[in-house]
Amino acid sequence: MPPKASRFADLLRQHGPALTRIAASYARPADQDDLRQEISIAVWNALDRFRGECSERTFIFRIAHNRGLTHVARRRAAGEELPAVADGAPGPEARLAEREEVERLFSALRALSVPQRQVLTLALEGMELAEIGACLGISAATAAVRLSRARAALRARLNEAPATRQAREGS
Repeated sequence: MPPKASRFADLLRQHGPALTRIAASYARPADQDDLRQEISIAVWNALDRFRGECSERTFIFRIAHNRGLTHVARRRAAGEELPAVADGAPGPEARLAEREEVERLFSALRALSVPQRQVLTLALEGMELAEIGACLGISAATAAVRLSRARAALRARLNEAPATRQAREGS
C-alpha cells in the first residue's frame, strides 16, 4: 500500500469513530453518512499538507469541524430546517429508547452555537483544553470558557420539558 494510503487507512482506523460522532454533531441522521464521507475526502486531500505543527488527531478533527461548518452553512443557505428528526426505526424497546436518547443528545448538541458545539464535541473526544484550542485556533483559556458555557447550555437543553422543545423546534 502506498505511504499516503497506508497513513490514511491508519488515521481512519484510529479516529473513524470520533469522526463519525463529529459528523453526527453537525448533520441529521439522514445526512451523517454523506458528511462522514466528505470529511474522509477532505482528510485525504489535506494529508499531504500536514506539517506536524500539531498532532494528526488535532489536524483531522479541525478538518472534520470545518466540513461540519460547511455542511451547516449549505443547509442554512438552502433554507432547510436544522433540528433533527428522531429515527423511528422499529426494534426492541430498550434499544429504541437508547437510540432516541442518543439522538436527543445529538439534536441538543446540534442546536448549540457552533463555537459551543465545537469545544464540546472535542472535549467529548477526550481532547485537552490546549488541544481544543490548537484545533480551533483559540487559546486554552478561551476553550475553557466556551466549554463551561457549552456544558451549561447543553444541560439546559436536555432538561427542557418535551413540550417546550417541540414548540421551539416547530413540531
